[in-house]
Formats: sequence, structure tokens, C-alpha cells
Amino acid sequence: MSQTYDVIVLGIGGMGSAACWQLARRGQRVLGLERFDIPHAMGSSHGANRIIRLAYFEDPAYVPLLRRAYANWREAESRFGERLLFVTGSVDAGPEDSRIVAGAVEACRIHDLPHELLSARDLNARFPGYALPAGHLALLQPEGGFVASERAIVAHVALAQAEGAEIRAREPALSWEPVAGGVRVRTARGTYEAGRLVLTAGAWMQDLVPALAGRAVPERQVLGWFQPAMPDAFALGRFPVFNALFDEGHFYGFPVWGLPGFKIGLYHHLRETGPADAIDREVHPRDEAVLREAVRRYFPHADGPTMALRSCLFTNTPDEHFVIDTLPDCPEVVVASPCSGHGYKFCSVVGEILADLATTGRTGFDISLFGLGRLA
Repeated sequence: MSQTYDVIVLGIGGMGSAACWQLARRGQRVLGLERFDIPHAMGSSHGANRIIRLAYFEDPAYVPLLRRAYANWREAESRFGERLLFVTGSVDAGPEDSRIVAGAVEACRIHDLPHELLSARDLNARFPGYALPAGHLALLQPEGGFVASERAIVAHVALAQAEGAEIRAREPALSWEPVAGGVRVRTARGTYEAGRLVLTAGAWMQDLVPALAGRAVPERQVLGWFQPAMPDAFALGRFPVFNALFDEGHFYGFPVWGLPGFKIGLYHHLRETGPADAIDREVHPRDEAVLREAVRRYFPHADGPTMALRSCLFTNTPDEHFVIDTLPDCPEVVVASPCSGHGYKFCSVVGEILADLATTGRTGFDISLFGLGRLA
């Protein structure tokens, strides 16, 4: 006999955990199901932290969502009693005509965000951890920083449980189907029914949503942590998080925090894609070499011993915008993901949006950019 809930959430990572809290605090009877541990290192949310920034070069339409995300992160950390959001300032850098710089400038102009435009020489002088090449520009926005990603999942789950949500780890979903009055989910341990289903399964979304097959593509990423020879230059409070376009690609990075090293990654690392369960989770010398070369050229004072190397997953749409929508042939099912490697910072507000969609079928936030129909 099936157990019955108001809402079932499949995938308790960044967005799923936030959705569980937002639903439970509205009085919904919530079941959260996660196939791995909570938190875990098999998806897209591990590795200590994730960047948050307001000067959003991807599209200015993200900025209002970011403002709400900041407020929700602050509320979550206040209720949980642990700091989750760290403000370091953010740098968006690259050639003057690059999408990163031009898009960040446009977002700041449209939304009246405080910022400075600095030459490479001026940025390098102010923040000695950087060695941007001549001819690059850098937009410095003071409100950027990072979210403690794994701890934030723990916080959202704990807050959801305090509101009565039932969260189950190590219980993989085998299937879901519409039934009269809602949906039925079958897992390795049981069968459950609910009026609504929220799918936040990250790299496994295309396995659960046929409309996302071939359009939500998992991609292997590798992050590296390197011991700085000049520790003060990479310390929290002295080194802004960054997105930077170099000859080798689009890199991103953080001050030393959580692990003993300067953290750096490369978007679309080695462009290795495939089914989530088939992607290589090991880290190899070629992975380190890609990151090490960028450290050597652009952050030479961090070119010390390797402290850690970890793989994770991106899940990319063709246009690299999110999917947040209900299924057109099954409006009882809400989907959120893929997020194309830049979604974690939004988890706190996406959780609120998902709770809106699962309880009322609509939201006051503008999510027109994220419709599923555009990928048809």
C-alpha cells in the first residue's frame, strides 16, 4: 500500500533541499528522496563552495532572482545558526569585447549595481593574487562571494525536518507515473503517492523526464585546490571570487576556504559528456595539467603543491539557461534543472519558486527564460 504525501521531491541536492524547506514551512506534507547520501559527492553541489554574484553576464534577467536568493540565503543561515553566505567581491574579467565583461557591464547598467571597471594592471595591483594579462578588463562588483554549498544542503534539510518534512537518503527512485489525483513514485524501498512531484535530480534529469533526453547533458568537471606561496594574497577578505576568460578558456575561482588551497575550475573542462552513471569520477594527470597551467600563468603566487582534485558534474542545456517549469502533459510534475554549471547560487530562490509551482501552479517570479518548451 502506498504512503501518501502532499509533495514528493526527488533529488535532495541544492535545489531539492531548498524546495523541501520552502514546502514544509507552508504546511505541506513533504517526502524528500535522495539516491545517495545527504550531502554527497556524486553530483553538482560538493567541493565546499559555489560562487554567487550579481553582475550576471549570462543575462540581466537573472539579477532579480539573485537579489531574492541573497535574502533567502541570509534567512536560511539565520535560522540554521551558521554562516552560509560569504561576501568577497566578484571579478568578471576578459578581453574588453568579451561576453563576460560586456555582459557584466550590461547587468550592472540595467540594474544599477555598484561596480568598478579596472585595467588588468590596476586589478593586479589591488589584489596581488591576480596576474591578469595586459589588455584585459575586470569588472569588480562588491557584493559577490560564495555559498557554503554542502553546508547549505545540510541547513535546508535540517530546516525542512524541523518543519515536519520526511527526508530519506540512499533510496533511489526507480520510476514515477501519473495517477488519479497526482503521481506515484516507486523506489528501491517502497511506493509513495502525492498530489505533486518535484524533480530536482540534476545530472539524472534526462533519465526521469523524456523531454530532456539529449537536452540535459551531463558533463564531467574537475576542480583543483593549490597551496599558495603567498597565502595572504588568497585569504578570505583579500581575494575576490572570479570568472575570467583567458586564451585557454573560461575559468572561475575562490579564495582559500574550506580546504587548504586556492580553488580553480574551468568551464567545460575537457568537454567529456555522457550518462551520469557512466561518467568517469576519477581524476587524472591531464585534469591537473589543465588547471595547473592556468594557475601558473594567471595566479602564479598560488602555484604551489596540489592540495586536492575533485570531479563533479555539470548538466547543460543547449542555450545554457535553466529549466524551471511544469510538464505540459503532466502539470502535477514540476522540474528544476539542468542548470548548466551556474545554478547553485540560485538554489535558495529556486526552492521558493518550486514551492509556488507545486502548491499554486504559478509563481510571482519571472521564469519565462526557463520554459521547457524552448528546448523542443
